[in-house]
Parts: sequence; structure tokens; C-alpha cells
Amino acid sequence: MNKIESAVSFALEAHSGVCRKGTPIPYILHPLEAAAIASSITGDEDVIAAAVLHDIIEDTPFGQEDIRARFGDRVLRLVLSDTENKRNERPAEETWKIRKQETLERLEFARDDELIVIFSDKLANLRAIWNDYLLIGEALWNRFAQTDPEEQLWYYRGIYSGCARLKAYPAYREFGIKLRDLREHNMPNT
Repeated sequence: MNKIESAVSFALEAHSGVCRKGTPIPYILHPLEAAAIASSITGDEDVIAAAVLHDIIEDTPFGQEDIRARFGDRVLRLVLSDTENKRNERPAEETWKIRKQETLERLEFARDDELIVIFSDKLANLRAIWNDYLLIGEALWNRFAQTDPEEQLWYYRGIYSGCARLKAYPAYREFGIKLRDLREHNMPNT
């Protein structure tokens, strides 16, 4: 089994029985989509494996040592580049802005391999937001710790700007189109 297959197997175990927030969609589809996006940018197995594993530390009982032992230091570094400090002692609504600001600040200093993992996760999220917006409209925003679409768009605009090193790739252009469409549907005057 290669590194990507091992990552998929581990992620299947770690995310077993979990669905995407507010949907019946199995959670595992999100990291698989992130990996597919990463693979449209690079063939680097470590980067693609990290895209599969990007939510393990944040959202499962597994931690850094589990990833290091199975996949090595580089994959762990890549996963950590896209891992938020959730500050679980405080409500997510209180920490949302600072967590997102920290992610945006990391983009400036991220290595190219880290940037691909972060970008792939965020494009997968933006695709899901757009698709769900088309299905349920404004009710979508109630799923999130930050319910203000203007704040969500601030964050995704920051991701788009911070990932400009990837502008040569179709996935980057797709991000811009999805962002524009979402902005026009939510805030037609901005």
C-alpha cells in the first residue's frame, strides 16, 4: 500500500461514522476531495496524503504522534500547517475570527507544499458551501460558528489572496469563480 492509500485507510478509520456539519454526507468525502484538488496541483505523495489527513488532529481522537508514526515528519508538518488551534475551552463562536486570522497569517510564510494542503482544504470547503447554498439558501450560514456571510466571505477572500502563488492552476481559478458567485448571491452590492 502506498502512502496515499495508507492515508485514505487511516482517514476512513478516524472519520468513521461522522457526517459533514448539517448534512448526511459522510465526512470522509471532504478529505478525499481535498486530496483530489491537491493532486490536480502536484503529484507529491506526501502533499496528497496530508490533504487526506488534514482534519485528523483537529477533529478526531488521533494526534500528532499517530500521524508522525504512520507517515513521517514531513506529512505531519504539512497536516499541522492546516490545523487550527480550536481553543476548545471557549465557544467556537468566540474564537472563530482569531482562528481564521491565524490561518490567513500562516499563508504568507507557508512553503509551497503547505500552501497546497491549505488551499485544497479551503477549496473543498468553498465547493461544499456553494453547493449547499444552492440547495438551502441563507439557512446554510446557521451551520457555522460564524453565521455572518460577510465574515465568511472575508475569510475566503483572504484565502484566495494568500494563495495567489497557485494562480497558474485551474483550481485557483475555480476558487475565484466560486467566491465571486457566492459574494454576488449573498451581497450583491459588494
